[in-house]
Amino acid sequence: MKNTIKLNGTLFMALMITFMNSYAQKVPAKKSVLTAMTSANAYFMKKWPDPGATITTNTTRPSNIWTRAVYYEGLMALYTVQPSKAYYDYAVDWGQKHQWGLRGGISTSNGDNQACGQTYIDLYNIDKQPERIKDIKASVDLMMQSGKIDDWTWVDALQMGMPVFAKLGALYKDNAYYEYMYQMYMHTKTSEGGGLYNLKDGLWWRDKSFVPPYKEPNRKDCYWSRGNGWVIAALVRVLDIMPKNAPHREEYLKTYREMLTALVPLQRPDGFWNVSLHDADHFGGKETSGTALFVYGMAWGINNGFINAKVYQPVLVKAWNAMAKDALNADGSLGFVQGTGKEPKDGQPVTFTSRPDFEDYGLGCFLLAGTEVYKLKK
Repeated sequence: MKNTIKLNGTLFMALMITFMNSYAQKVPAKKSVLTAMTSANAYFMKKWPDPGATITTNTTRPSNIWTRAVYYEGLMALYTVQPSKAYYDYAVDWGQKHQWGLRGGISTSNGDNQACGQTYIDLYNIDKQPERIKDIKASVDLMMQSGKIDDWTWVDALQMGMPVFAKLGALYKDNAYYEYMYQMYMHTKTSEGGGLYNLKDGLWWRDKSFVPPYKEPNRKDCYWSRGNGWVIAALVRVLDIMPKNAPHREEYLKTYREMLTALVPLQRPDGFWNVSLHDADHFGGKETSGTALFVYGMAWGINNGFINAKVYQPVLVKAWNAMAKDALNADGSLGFVQGTGKEPKDGQPVTFTSRPDFEDYGLGCFLLAGTEVYKLKK
């Protein structure tokens, strides 16, 4: 009996050592992660040498819209680990071409229009030229003066707008920005359409049109991958920006952890997540943008000590390796990126060779993810 216990104990220790070694070896080499990011970014900068050039799809739009703003979020993240002057100049040129302004002017309360302000504020923090934040601060201040807290009616807006409030709160050391941001966030979470967050599932409906009785073809709730990715990114960015004593951090951290718990069992065997998180057969298949945002959230949580690396690191590394292997083309472009929209059927088909209507936001998500994977410890 003693020998059996000893053998089992020895076997157990051997298995644990094997597991830990395997766990440790799964962290990608920093060089490979950086190479993937720089390749993807080089493709984009070559394709768009003029950051102020308008974007034409079904119509023509200025390049300070949300899709391009998300790209610059990623570029500024890449700049923190590879501080290339070319990256900085490219971002500054973008701001200057738009005179540091917002689509819709300072009266806009649309998070999509304000998303560019995240990079404007980052660039102001590097070189404090007042014109860089004049308009974005004026726009947010006007929102706060209005007292209206129901502008974020779709979950994408949380990622576009919340970090702007957080950055201004940190810059001016003014809790008023945090408090107003919290009120708007809580309206989206608990009041908009009856509340867009389903605590039971730990996931968000994209907007009130997807709140039950709306169902996916398999009769389950519709949880859009990228929509939930936007919320993860919003929470991560706000927690990263706010000081530790800022109000309501625990609310954001609690929801962030609930969401990650819900996402782990939904990962596909190949490492990606489907566009429809609870219906793998509704336009099922690999999807890069949502996957990248989930990787970003998990890697950031490990790097900052908020989640258990033993649980989440294998998940995120599997996802990162899948994107680097299966989504990154030899020319640096990204495959399997769902086009703009709000639900699984939009922007289809999503394939390795398909390209979305906008190639910028998918790259921004990829760079945010890669930057945090780069920071993982061996």
